[in-house]
Amino acid sequence: MSSVIEQFQAQINHAARQGQTLAIQGGNSKAFYGTATHSDAVLDTRAHSGIVSYEPSELVVTVRAGTPLAELEAVLNGQGQCLAFEPPHFSVDSQSHATVGGMVACGLAGPARANVGGVRDHLLGVQLLNGKGEWLTFGGQVMKNVAGYDVSRVMAGSMGTLGVITDVSLKVLPQAPAEATLVCHLPQDKALAVLQRWGAQPLPLNASCWVHDTTAHPAQEMLFVRLRGAVAAVDAAVPRMCADVAALGGQAAAIDQTQAKADWAACRDQRLPFFTPPAADMALWRLSLPQTAPVLDLPYAPLIEWHGALRWLWAPLSAAAELRAVAAQAGGHATLFRAPLQAPSDMPPVFSPLPAVQQRIQRQLQHQFDPHGVFNTGRLGLS
Repeated sequence: MSSVIEQFQAQINHAARQGQTLAIQGGNSKAFYGTATHSDAVLDTRAHSGIVSYEPSELVVTVRAGTPLAELEAVLNGQGQCLAFEPPHFSVDSQSHATVGGMVACGLAGPARANVGGVRDHLLGVQLLNGKGEWLTFGGQVMKNVAGYDVSRVMAGSMGTLGVITDVSLKVLPQAPAEATLVCHLPQDKALAVLQRWGAQPLPLNASCWVHDTTAHPAQEMLFVRLRGAVAAVDAAVPRMCADVAALGGQAAAIDQTQAKADWAACRDQRLPFFTPPAADMALWRLSLPQTAPVLDLPYAPLIEWHGALRWLWAPLSAAAELRAVAAQAGGHATLFRAPLQAPSDMPPVFSPLPAVQQRIQRQLQHQFDPHGVFNTGRLGLS
């Protein structure tokens, strides 16, 4: 056990004895996300950094939680591999402060999520410190390593409420040998329809993004789709998909790959013009829906990802009930992802309320990991 782990244990045990709470923090790049809570002190994971082991031939990497995400991705890139779920960095001042532990704790994924899975799907094992300062190991470093409950995956999206993630083992994948991005000029209903059609076909469709671009003159409705896979598969898909768009009365063409890569990274990190707050009282909402959900009856223009399953929109806090009702009717839920710049004290819940049974299970799970309530209690909206 390293001295850093022992320091973490001492900080946890001290907080438990004093009845204090700790905010688990890495680069703090996702501090805006989740229910705002008060903590007595910060447990900073960045002192516990570095790659523990990496076997490119095995497609597995084990890394300490305080390791900068950019550092891990650079090492993987050097071996022609990647984190296929494209975790967002949410850079501040053009600098990435995201850590691997924060990536797992927040459980957020980028444009490729609909095709390759999310953080949870690539998490093989974790080591963590629970609320009693015990250092626990779950999962392992191979693809099939769990009999019974896969506790390690519970940590993905736990928002620091269950423990301090110290080490994680992740499945990595080779970078695709070929990639292309198409821009298709289609209205929202036709874009959703063609995405559903393509999703049922053997196409190397990897990511999609539909947006009503009001910065262009005149304004344009555009669907961007990214293809990744074997060279022959991508080359064959491009003319076929362009023909499908033409049959719907739209136009499609491949765009420059250098620009496309920059645009997809901007989409991942919410640096596209759409993500600039249109007014100080507007909040960014995240609607998670089935991919087959239709155009929503809402007066707010969305940006749509994940082939229709993820819809971002700017709306006032007063629209919370309407957004959640429409999302529920479509079979999904709505999350208050970013609060307004001028946030009032009476904020609506960040997350859609869970059914009573799920709330009870989540509270009991949190109590088992953190019986003294040391960690980010309430970050998920549970008291």
